[in-house]
Amino acid sequence: MNSLRKTTLGLAVIATLVLSACGGGGGSIGSGNIFKGSGGKQTQRSGLRHTPQTAERETIWDLFNTSDDPNTTVAVNRYIWNASLDVLNFMPVKAADPFTGIIVFDYGRPPGGGTFKATVYVRDPALDARSLSVALYTRSGPASAEAVRKIEDAILTRARQLRVADGKL
Repeated sequence: MNSLRKTTLGLAVIATLVLSACGGGGGSIGSGNIFKGSGGKQTQRSGLRHTPQTAERETIWDLFNTSDDPNTTVAVNRYIWNASLDVLNFMPVKAADPFTGIIVFDYGRPPGGGTFKATVYVRDPALDARSLSVALYTRSGPASAEAVRKIEDAILTRARQLRVADGKL
């Protein structure tokens, strides 16, 4: 059974490589370019080649390209981001990157005692539990799974409260 999976995977890789070699050309019928069709409109701007967002794909690898500029697009949920800062406000922020969704907190002492540091990863723009990952550490190592779950629940609850207060339900 395992060798059948390897054979199937190998054939899929070979088929992908063969199809990707078909790209290029002028896009006419029979050129092997299955994504371009007959037109493939492109415009020129100040000597630079520009492809409109509605242009058709040229090769199979273009399916994996995104049209969003990662330097201007933030793909994290703002409610989870702000809730993380609210809930963990007893820890100083060591680093924050809204483009990747990572907030690194340094050691801080919560009102209940103990000393913790945390890393929060907001990986999706959806207000969903799957969009949030929290890594919580004490001075002696990783915190318990129960403590991490309580922090995640508090962040998600606060994020929902922020959304309701925003009035966009």
